[in-house]
Amino acid sequence: MTLTPEQLAEIEAARAATRTTLRPTVPALEELLFTAVPVLDHGFIRVVDYMGDDAAVVQAARVSYGRGTRKALEDAGLIRYLMRHWHSTPFEMCEIKFHVKLPIFVARQWIRHRTANVNEYSARYSVLDKDYYLPAPAHLAKQSKVNNQGRGEVLDAATAERVLGLLREDAEQTYGHYEEMLDEETGLARELARMNLTLNTYTQWYWKTDLHNLFHFLRLRADAHAQYEIRVYAEAMMKIVEAWVPLSYAAFRDYRLGAVTFSAKMLELLRRMLAGEAVTQEASGLSKREWAEFMAALGR
Repeated sequence: MTLTPEQLAEIEAARAATRTTLRPTVPALEELLFTAVPVLDHGFIRVVDYMGDDAAVVQAARVSYGRGTRKALEDAGLIRYLMRHWHSTPFEMCEIKFHVKLPIFVARQWIRHRTANVNEYSARYSVLDKDYYLPAPAHLAKQSKVNNQGRGEVLDAATAERVLGLLREDAEQTYGHYEEMLDEETGLARELARMNLTLNTYTQWYWKTDLHNLFHFLRLRADAHAQYEIRVYAEAMMKIVEAWVPLSYAAFRDYRLGAVTFSAKMLELLRRMLAGEAVTQEASGLSKREWAEFMAALGR
């Protein structure tokens, strides 16, 4: 993880300051404020600010004043009901803002989630740091033969070393040319000099979203099928969310992250199977891929 001296000074100053507030706070998340959590080789994620907690979800659902007098068990039950029945708006009452440092190719995946407010580091205004992502050899794999957007067999040691050499050489060369184009002799505009940088160069942004849309992001990006480089950011974020809204996170884990969804046809087939009927793929009305997913969900 790489933080600039300016960023470190900013974080230390923020952590040293004390503030009083009448709004609800979460002690576990307060401890994480301004703390950069390392991700990948030079990346990080840190909480800048947040609003709301589990009680805010409950309050919005009941449209009540104040934090209420109900027991935590009742609050947990209501939150689980909301999650189970896809009532999303109460979760939108909580918001969180992250500062993220991530490779450009991960950022291009991440930005597909358009339900957030994003402000990215401007390479037109400032010079990008000389930080680029190099995967660990264990994460260098061949193209999957069954998944057009995934990885297959891990590269052998010699091939992995050669690939890492190519990645490092390209990143070093392009950043060197970037610096050369920016120097006083050439003086190329920053907005043009950046164009040749490799996609493993790190960028940074502030990313603010509400809890409902954050759960949607995590459901997709923390999934085992998600690309490793974005999945590790999602996994770091999940730990932060668990500290922030433990009741909501537990409901999300049970009803979204660890759950599967059956189509109406699949549910019909499941009922027939439970009744003792022998059901085959050919007679099921499902495609081979649907049938395989159905059987995998049943552990068969």
